Formats: sequence, C-alpha cells, structure tokens
Amino acid sequence: MKFCKKYEEYMQAQAQKKLPGVGFKKLKKILKKCRRRCPPPSQNLIHQEDDQDHALVHAISTCPHQCPVCDGTFFPSLVKEMSAVVGCFNKRARKLLKLHLASGFRKYLNWCKDKLHRNHVAFIQEGKDLVRYAIINAIAMRKILKKYDKIHYSKQGQAFKSQAQSMHIEILQSPWLCELMAFHINLRETRASSRKAPAFFEGCSLIFNDGTPSLSCELFDSVKLDISLTCSICLDTVFDPVSLTCGHIFCYMCACKAGSVNIVDGLKATNPKKICPLCRGPGVYNGAVRLEELSLLLSRSCPEYWSERLQIERLERIRQAKEHWQSQCRAFMN
Repeated sequence: MKFCKKYEEYMQAQAQKKLPGVGFKKLKKILKKCRRRCPPPSQNLIHQEDDQDHALVHAISTCPHQCPVCDGTFFPSLVKEMSAVVGCFNKRARKLLKLHLASGFRKYLNWCKDKLHRNHVAFIQEGKDLVRYAIINAIAMRKILKKYDKIHYSKQGQAFKSQAQSMHIEILQSPWLCELMAFHINLRETRASSRKAPAFFEGCSLIFNDGTPSLSCELFDSVKLDISLTCSICLDTVFDPVSLTCGHIFCYMCACKAGSVNIVDGLKATNPKKICPLCRGPGVYNGAVRLEELSLLLSRSCPEYWSERLQIERLERIRQAKEHWQSQCRAFMN
C-alpha cells in the first residue's frame, strides 16, 4: 500500500477527534501543476555540447526563482498545515501529561473537568495515539518535500526542513514528544506487576551506553527516534531537564547560565537575543518547557547520581537566591 493511501485512511479513522493533518493529495496536485511548467532536463538537452549541456542542466535543475506555484501555493500551504499539526499535538500532549502529573486535590479537579473518565488503559491508549499521530505526520511532511525535490531537480525541500526547525514547526523536535516517551516508561514501570497493563509502543526505552543515557523509540521501520539525555554544557546527564523551543535539552541550571539569568528570575527573563548553545538560534529561551516526566524517569533510573546532583544544585540555588535578594535590598536602600 502506498503511503498516501495509508495516510488518508489513518486520518479518516481519526475524523471523530477532528485532528488536523497534511493535505497530502492537495499538495501532490500542486506539484503536478509545477511538473507541467518544469519539464525534465532530458527533453531539452539531447543535442547540446558538454559545456552548454552542463549550464542548461544547472538552469533547469533548480526551481525558478519566481515560481508562482511553489512560492504562492505549495510552501505557504505546507507551513500552515505543519503549524496546525504541531499546535494540536502540543496542546493534547500537554493536557494528557498535566492529568498524569497532577496530585491531590488538583488531580481530582482536573479529572472532574475532563469529560472522559480516564483510567490507566485510557492514558496509555491516548499517549500511543498521540505519538503515532506525530510520527505519521512527520513522515508525510518528509515525503512531500522529497517529492518536491524530485519534481524540481533541486534541494529546496531539504532546505525547507531547516527553515521549519527554525520556525519551530518540526514535530519531531517538540519537547512533548520526549515527554510522552518518558511518560510511557514511567507508566510501564509503575504497572510492571500488573498483567493487565497494555503495551504502549514496545520499542520505547531508556538506554545507557557507557553511562550515557538516551531515549530510543522505534515505531515504524523507517523511523527511529534517538534523543540524547546528556547536557552539552556540563557534559553530564541532564538534571531538572528543560527543552528550549529549538528542541535541545539542557539542565535547568545550565540553561539559566547560558541565558545569563539566575534561577530566581528564570528563563522567561532571558534576553531574546540570547542564542542556543548548540544551534545558535535566537529567542529560544522564553518558551522553554520543563520536562517533568523525563525528570521523574531519570530520578528513578539513576537514584545515586540524582541524589548527589540534588545536593549540589540545592546549594547553588541557595547561593543564587541569596545574592539576588541582597542585590535587591541594596538597590532598594540606595
């Protein structure tokens, strides 16, 4: 079965949930129009000499600079659809994890507000559906961009992937996908003694290679997610992890240092001009997400390291808080 048909069947099955998706057929029709405008180079280059042949191939092998089909229809439509998919996924994943992490009276209120009476099985099934929704839409986006490059004999589709990452509409870089993976492992360990606990996705696991942790998840033959859990600033396992809007994960304390702010003010006080230490992208601190499920998973998996790091972080937080309030008092007295 071709992916286009498989994707359409999947989205039709999700029609009751009213989930946005990639207009795969519509985008393919747009590219067919552009194919008629841009004939393949073999039709026009049969009788040319080598130097002229090379020049003409280069001229035809890239999409026209002012292509009305690509610039006016294809990319704007794709950006709109990708934004809708990522927004829907983030919203639903945030709601699910909020219910799972809540405790006490807050948990009771959240459950009462929700129309569905969730249980362990419902939690797992919804998490599974969300991850599958994210992955199949990521595949659809990659395939349509590959189709674009094939028709235009260009690499603009590949370049658009980088642009999508900078616009934060690449669904595989969403911090909520990492949180859902940790959410599954936490539930699996919590219910390990229960035979009735259903599988989420069997390939999802926390792996340690030479003491270096990473999250790994295999959902389809063509897709494998590997998320490194090593902070690139302190070069240690992330503690109190936070994901910047570009998708890179750091320790919360390390992220504050990189953003030149203290823990009292937090990452929201970071200057918008501050850049990510890895991708050098600006304005990535204000929308940072605390990865609470991942933090819970690592604290259970590395109890000795977590306890030691907790003591160190606690002293540093006390020091920074003391310096902050001393400076505030001096400013007030002056």
